[in-house]
Amino acid sequence: MRSTLMRRLGLAAVFALVLAVCGLAPSASATDPAPADLTFTTDSATTHPGGTVNLSMTSTNNRTYDVWFIHQTIDPTWLTTQRPDLKYGFTGCTLATAAGSTPCSGTGPANLGANYGATIPPGQSRTVTLTLQIAADSGCNGNIGFYSHFYAEFSDSANSNGGPVYTPETRVLCP
Repeated sequence: MRSTLMRRLGLAAVFALVLAVCGLAPSASATDPAPADLTFTTDSATTHPGGTVNLSMTSTNNRTYDVWFIHQTIDPTWLTTQRPDLKYGFTGCTLATAAGSTPCSGTGPANLGANYGATIPPGQSRTVTLTLQIAADSGCNGNIGFYSHFYAEFSDSANSNGGPVYTPETRVLCP
């Protein structure tokens, strides 16, 4: 029994050595950043019925190739859907550019990716801001939050998936 065990261990050691010499062994380096990142910020953590909150979405290209295409969805979190008295909607969309803000479209749960404009060069970001309007007759003392999934394609034909990415929650306060 001992000789069989020793042979197996010896064979495993030889195999590991061959993998290491050929460069196929897993490396011990730090993990690479995600090829594309999506982050959210809001301009306010609270609002009142009838108020607005700006929800900014920033997509960052961490690869050495251009991002050609992004498909992104945005949906309310489960807890938000459990409060049917909270009434809200996206009423505006702008893309931040060097020349200022420019209008965009796709402010619902459909494809938000087109809002980021043309290609995103390596190491650069694009920020889109959605205006979240809280209805004047909305309930209050509840949180509104969203989550997003995204898919990015790069100029080297690679692609990347991400999500869910959660937005900061907005608390709707009673006046």
